[in-house]
Amino acid sequence: MDVLASRTRALLLPALAGVSTAALLAGCSAIPPSGPAVADVRAPATPPRAAAPPRAPSPPAGYQDVVRDVLPSVVQIEAGESLGSGVVYDSRGHIVTNAHVVGSARSFTVTLATREQPLTAKLVSSYPEQDLAVIKLDSLPPQGVRPAVFGDASEVEVGQIVLAMGSPLGLSGSVTQGIVSATGRTVSESHRDGGTGATIGNMIQTSAPINPGNSGGALVDLEGRVIGIPTLAAADPQLGGGAAAGIGFAIPVSMVRTVAGQIVKYGTVRDSGRAALGITGRTVLDASYRPGGVAVERLASGGAAAGAGLRVGDIITGVGREQITTITSLLEALASEKPGAKVTVRFVRAGKPRSVTVTLGEA
Repeated sequence: MDVLASRTRALLLPALAGVSTAALLAGCSAIPPSGPAVADVRAPATPPRAAAPPRAPSPPAGYQDVVRDVLPSVVQIEAGESLGSGVVYDSRGHIVTNAHVVGSARSFTVTLATREQPLTAKLVSSYPEQDLAVIKLDSLPPQGVRPAVFGDASEVEVGQIVLAMGSPLGLSGSVTQGIVSATGRTVSESHRDGGTGATIGNMIQTSAPINPGNSGGALVDLEGRVIGIPTLAAADPQLGGGAAAGIGFAIPVSMVRTVAGQIVKYGTVRDSGRAALGITGRTVLDASYRPGGVAVERLASGGAAAGAGLRVGDIITGVGREQITTITSLLEALASEKPGAKVTVRFVRAGKPRSVTVTLGEA
C-alpha cells in the first residue's frame, strides 16, 4: 500500500491527503519552552461515589525487564529548536536517529534516558533519502549507557508485540506498546508546504503510539532487540489532521544497519541499496494529459534509463505493475525494487505508448 506522509517539527501536526483517508507525519517535535504541557486535573473535595472500574490486566513481567534493558540505549536529541530521539549504536558514542531530527544542525544536546546531565554531540553524516542520520558524542558514553541490541528484520512478524521508546513531547524515556500491524509498507513523506521528503520502502507498520518527539527512537521486540526506528505517525485529514490512532511506521532494522554501518565506517553512504532509474523528471501538470505521468527532463550518463533507450521528453506512465502519475508514485515504485532488478517501464513518446525493459541502477 502506498501512502503519503507529513513531516513536521511542531507539536500540532498537520496532515495531507493520502491513499483512502490517511496521511502520515513524522514524530519530530518542537522543543516546548518549559517542557511538555501536562494537564492538572484535580478531583472535587467530595467525589461522588461510583462503582470501581474493571481492573485492566497487568502486562507480563517481561515488559519491565525489556524496558530496563533498552532504556539505557535510548536518548533525547535537541537540534536547534527541534527535538527527537536516538538509539546508541556502539560503544564509541555513535547514535542513530532520523535525518529529519538533525535537520541542518551540526551540533546537538543529547540527554540519556537514565541521566539528567546533558551531553554534546556532533553530526557524522545524514542520509535524507532514507531519513537516517548518525551523530557522535563528543566524549565516550558514561557508565551505564550501552549500545542497543539490533534484531533481525526477517524475523519480524505481523501480530508480535512491540514497544516504542523515545521522547514524545519531550517526555524522555517514554514507552508505548502495540503490535506489528504490517510489514513491507512503502511510505512517502510530504511537507506542509507541499514539498516531498524521503520515500522509504519495507517499513514496519505498528499500532504502538508514535507521537512528536518519538522520531529516531527504538521499536523493540520482547527480547529487547531493536527492530526498527519509529519515524512516521498517521493523521486523518477527515478529522482535521488529528491523529489516526494506531497507525505508525518504523524504518526496518535491516536498513538501519546498512545506512548507519556505512556512515560509522566511511563517514558517508557508499552503497545505498536503493534502486534508481537514472533520470531527473517532473510530474506532468498539463490538465489535458490524464492520468498524468513523469516527464523525463534529464538522463544520467550511463544510467539505467539511458541504457534502455529512454529519451528526454518521454513521459513515464508505469513501472512494473505500478501506474505512475506523479514523481511520488515513481519514487514509491522504485522503493519496492532492488538495484539490478529488471522491470518493464511504460512511457509515451510523441503521443504513442511504448514500453521497454530496464535493469535498475543504484541511487
